[in-house]
Amino acid sequence: MMKVWNWYQNCLSVHPVKTQAISSAILWGVGYLSAQYITHSAAKKPLQLSDSDAKFTINWNRLVVTSMFGFGFVGPVGHFWYEGLDKFIRFKLQLKPKSVRSVATKVAMDGIIFGPLHLFVFFTYMGLCAGKNVAQVKDDLKRNYVPALILEGGVWPVVQVFNFWYLPVKYQLLYVNLFCLLDSVFLSWLEQQKDTPWKKWFASFHSTNEKGGRC
Repeated sequence: MMKVWNWYQNCLSVHPVKTQAISSAILWGVGYLSAQYITHSAAKKPLQLSDSDAKFTINWNRLVVTSMFGFGFVGPVGHFWYEGLDKFIRFKLQLKPKSVRSVATKVAMDGIIFGPLHLFVFFTYMGLCAGKNVAQVKDDLKRNYVPALILEGGVWPVVQVFNFWYLPVKYQLLYVNLFCLLDSVFLSWLEQQKDTPWKKWFASFHSTNEKGGRC
């Protein structure tokens, strides 16, 4: 295990962006497989399916698409985001590292800027790669974006408090990538749920708030 860790540290020092991109691709791929298996298992339990339908088969196209999201967006963008965020807090805002104000500001900026951007890119990218047109992608965003934003908004701030408080900047994306394994399971599962009643409730609630805001 120590050899693997030392190898990773060496790769991170020599090729930081490439290492983050590859590790993100692997984790998001594993996350999608997990989400697909969970969805398949949940669907077959109440139904009497034939042996061929009940057998779990991997959707290789979706696996590659999801892995490429980790490789092309999560890894490189996440790397520069955490590096840039730390420099902005220390040099522009001149906040002391590991202080309450520094950590709180990082958590707030991460939740306000990177979190919503990450979700928007994910659902847009997955929709376009599935062959959907712009109108269909917009419908997917209306159906999935707000539920994901609300549900993730209750989890990631807690995760990031520990991240920003205790971990060096060069390991922060690795820590996030481990949670991205669970996050990719959640997002892939959410994206596959179509028009479930609870998602319709989120959509109707959001629409009601928007109407109220215009008055």
